[in-house]
Amino acid sequence: MTGTAVNPLFRAAYLAKSSKQYVTLMVPWLCKSDQELVYPNNMTFSSPEDQETYIRNWLEERVGFKTDFRISFYPGKFQKERRSIIPAGDTSQFIPSKEADIAILEEPEHLNWYHHGKRWTDKFNHVVGVVHTNYLEYIKREKNGAIQAFFVKHINNLVARAYCHKVLRLSGATQDLARSMICNVHGVNPKFLEVGERIAAERESGEQSMSKGAYFLGKMVWAKGYRELIDLLAKHKTDLDGFKLDVYGNGEDSVEVQSAAKKLDLNLNFHKGRDHADDSLHGYKVFVNPSISDVLCTATAEALAMGKFVVCADHPSNDFFRSFPNCLVYTTSEDFVAKVKEAMTRDPQPLTPEQRYNLSWEAATQRFMEHSELDKVLSSNGDCASTSGNSVDRRMKKSASLPNMSDIVDGGLAFAHYCFTGSELLRLSTGAVPGTLNYNKQHSVDMHLLPPQVQNPVYGW
Repeated sequence: MTGTAVNPLFRAAYLAKSSKQYVTLMVPWLCKSDQELVYPNNMTFSSPEDQETYIRNWLEERVGFKTDFRISFYPGKFQKERRSIIPAGDTSQFIPSKEADIAILEEPEHLNWYHHGKRWTDKFNHVVGVVHTNYLEYIKREKNGAIQAFFVKHINNLVARAYCHKVLRLSGATQDLARSMICNVHGVNPKFLEVGERIAAERESGEQSMSKGAYFLGKMVWAKGYRELIDLLAKHKTDLDGFKLDVYGNGEDSVEVQSAAKKLDLNLNFHKGRDHADDSLHGYKVFVNPSISDVLCTATAEALAMGKFVVCADHPSNDFFRSFPNCLVYTTSEDFVAKVKEAMTRDPQPLTPEQRYNLSWEAATQRFMEHSELDKVLSSNGDCASTSGNSVDRRMKKSASLPNMSDIVDGGLAFAHYCFTGSELLRLSTGAVPGTLNYNKQHSVDMHLLPPQVQNPVYGW
C-alpha cells in the first residue's frame, strides 16, 4: 500500500482509459513467506490470479470505472534490511518481444541495481523511467551512510544512462540523473476529490465538517518524518501548549517512535495505520507533515484534495503544492509554530475547479504523456504501436544509423553492469538478496514457470 505501489497502478488504469495504447502492468510476485512480511493485516495470496483479483477490485472501487489493462507478474524477493522488493532474475524475459514497444520503469534505479538480463533500451523502442524515491536521503541515515550514498549515487546515474531514454523526477528532492527532468506525473485517488467536494458543499450549507483538529499519517519508520515531528514538538512544547496531534501509522519503528514521544511527554495520540480515505479521517482540518525524505508525498496531495490545511516544510518535495492556498510552508521551527497556529484558528479555502483538476489523475496522465514524449512516439507510429511489425521496422531504422559517442559510452556502461551483476559474489558484496540472480523453485511452482535449472541451465563438464 505504499505510494510506489499504488501510483503505478493508477497510472496503468488512466493510460489504458485514454485508449491510445495497450497497457500491461508488471507486478512483483512474492512467495508466501515473503508475503507474510510485507502485506498488511496478515493478508496473503495463494496464486497470482488471486492477487490480480484483489488488485482490480481495490482499484475499481476507487476509480469508479472498469479497468482495461492487463496485469502480469514477475518473480520478486523481499529484503528485510532494505525493506524493499528486489526482482529475481531477468524481469524483461516475462514481456513478449512482440509487445515490447514502450517500457515505463517505475523506480528505474531500484529495478536495475541488480538487473542481469536484456538491456531495456535494446528490447524496447522507448524507455521512460519515473523516479519516486530519494534513496540518497534514506541511505545517509544508515551506518556508514555517506560512503554508501556515494556509491549508490553513481550506480543510479549509470542505470539511468544505460537503461532509459527519458527520466521523469517527481520533484527536485531526487537525485539529478542523466536525461532527466522534473515533473509531477502523479494524481490523487478520485475518492479524495469527492470527499473535498462534499465537505465544501457542507460548509456552504453551514454544517461544521472539520471539528477534529490536526493529524499526521504515514508508515511508522523514522525516515518518514517522525524524527522531524518529535524534534519540532519537543523544541516548542511551551509554544504549542494545548496543541494535540493524532498520529496514524504502523511500521518497524513503532515501538521506538512511541517510546521517544512518551519520554518527552509530548501531546501525541497514536493510532493504528489506516487508509487515508477512511471516514474517521474526514473530520480533521489540519494535516501536519514535516518529512524531508519524501519526493512527492502522496498523503499531502490527498489531504489538499480533501480540502484540508497542510503544514509542511520548505523543501523541494513540496514545490508542486506551494501554489495551493491551503498549503502552509514553514522555513524554521518558529515558523512551524506560526503556521500550525494559523491553520488551527481559521478555515481552509475550497479548491477551485482548476486546482481540483491539477490534483487529478487525468491531469497527471496528460503531463506524463507530454513530458515522457509518449505523444510523439505514439503519433509517429500510429495508435497502439505495439504490433510486432512496427516494432521491427523501428528497430531496423534505429540500428541503421551509426552510433554516436554517447551511445557507445552508454553501451559500455550497460555491458559493465551486466558483467558485474552476473557474479553472485559481487552481488552479495553490495547487499543483494541471496538467490536473486534467478528465480527459485517456489516461484516456478506459484507462477507455472519452467524450473530454474531448466530455464537457466548451468553448462560445464
